Amino acid sequence: MPSHPPTLLHALRATAERIPDTVAVRDLAGETSWTWRELRSAAIELARGLHELGVRAGDRVGLLLSNRPEFHLVDLAVASVGAIPFSIYTTYAPEQIEFVLKDSGATAIVVEQALLGKAMAAWHNVPDVRDMIVVDGEAPTEVHALADVARAGQDSDFDVDGLVRTLDADTLLTLIYTSGTTGDPKAVELTHGNIAAAALACDGRIPWPDGSRVISWLPAAHIAERIAHHYLPIIFGAEVTCCPDPKLISQYLPQVRPTWFFAVPRVWEKMKAGLEAMLYALPGEQGAHAKTAVREAVRKVRLEQSGEPVPPDLATAVAAADGALFAGIRAKLGLDAAHTLNVGAAPTPPDVLEFFHAIGLPVSELWGLSESTSAGCSNPPDRIKIGTVGIAARGVQIRLADDGEILLRGGVVTRGYRNRPELTAETIVDGWLHTGDIGSIDEDGYLSVVDRKKELIINAMGKNMSPAMIESRLKAASPLIGQACCIGDGRPYNTALIVLDADAAPAWAKNHGIVPGDLVTLAGDERIVAAVEAGVEAANTRLARVEQIKKFTIVPGDWLPAGVELTPTMKLRRGPIAAKYAEVIEAMYA
Repeated sequence: MPSHPPTLLHALRATAERIPDTVAVRDLAGETSWTWRELRSAAIELARGLHELGVRAGDRVGLLLSNRPEFHLVDLAVASVGAIPFSIYTTYAPEQIEFVLKDSGATAIVVEQALLGKAMAAWHNVPDVRDMIVVDGEAPTEVHALADVARAGQDSDFDVDGLVRTLDADTLLTLIYTSGTTGDPKAVELTHGNIAAAALACDGRIPWPDGSRVISWLPAAHIAERIAHHYLPIIFGAEVTCCPDPKLISQYLPQVRPTWFFAVPRVWEKMKAGLEAMLYALPGEQGAHAKTAVREAVRKVRLEQSGEPVPPDLATAVAAADGALFAGIRAKLGLDAAHTLNVGAAPTPPDVLEFFHAIGLPVSELWGLSESTSAGCSNPPDRIKIGTVGIAARGVQIRLADDGEILLRGGVVTRGYRNRPELTAETIVDGWLHTGDIGSIDEDGYLSVVDRKKELIINAMGKNMSPAMIESRLKAASPLIGQACCIGDGRPYNTALIVLDADAAPAWAKNHGIVPGDLVTLAGDERIVAAVEAGVEAANTRLARVEQIKKFTIVPGDWLPAGVELTPTMKLRRGPIAAKYAEVIEAMYA
């Protein structure tokens, strides 16, 4: 990797000098495309304009932007003034935006036209926010247009490089507001040094050869997006293509052909379900050959994972299937150029990983937190162990507390939570980050994450269980199951609230002659219920008896990010779910 610069802005300058005419950031339509030289020059000009506007070192500036090139420009420009850019989830309601603006002490907010209405509704209740800047379209009278701010920078003599020289590894770079499954979000403070340590942690696990490409498509307020598709590309010089709507990712993949692709488990689960449906729908002998090819390839993966020899005839058959079938699938998906494929943020069913390994896409799990700058453990590309999140990354130490909680130490650990000294002292003890995750470490040093410490289910008989693991089994068992929430703490048996998949359920209904309807209507259709029940039964065969789901209820409608039931990063809000569906839950135990 490049030599470690003291700050992200030094890294930007180094990359702009090393590959000045290589594309840095672009959109797919080609309307915006900046080289590294152009991006750095534009960031400096905008930084001068922000300084003219009154933004100063140490100020906090909120970014309410979707995945668009202007995000990368504005973030770098704000940091170039010595101020602290932080992203706000675009799904937030005005009162939630108001909270993070007040909590951060923001003095300015940058927004896009589509989000201007709710941003202004929040702004009017936060007097400390002096300025609002809109990056596109017409700016209302009280709002500044980004182009005008940049234009003001052309006549400014503010010394950006001089200010950057005053910054060091201990300088605060950003705030990451954890989405929070309970209570208000907390602001994790990350420094320039934290980002450099995260880059070191990924060195050797994620290659960055010249010509590397990634897609910016996850929420910029999430640490995984900021690291994977903003900070690391700046440090290593990778091209970033912006995908403004995560629902479009399947269309972007074949056009971008990323060299590294990271997604949450549900994306891989749905991709697997779609591919299986396609393969098994092939007619006659062709379909039979496809099923056999997948089955044999999975068998080969399982032998390799267990360290057993692969029979020569099996290896030959899988190699033939790879050339005749799997290579075409990889190209169709747009993942044929990817040298690294990762999944994280929640447990991933092993059969999902086995499937992708079988078709030549070795997806591996990794693990990290906002508080550890997204770094922690990952699988070495040549030694992937399915069912684990890998071994400690470079510069990271991992150990288990007496109760199984995973503790982490290293340069990636946050300096603390903004305005929360008591919580900081509780969470970081003698340099060790208490992650709140429960895990186990095998004889090779590979970590397996069981669940969140506070979310483990202890049933009426005192049996400890992981609801996240049970839920992952349910979602993997049927494409109809979009979300599942396992209930069972203090109960005699486990039950589940199930939400239909918004894409798969209507398609399944159409294919089975059911009159198309919304998720409310479909939730009550006896054929849908029967199909979901079959999925639950299939999942139960892969669970211990005490873990199995005895009863379930299909919840009408959908659970949406940043709603009552889900955080913006799709984590379950178990407390609010239990409260909202209390009657439904009690009925399953009646």
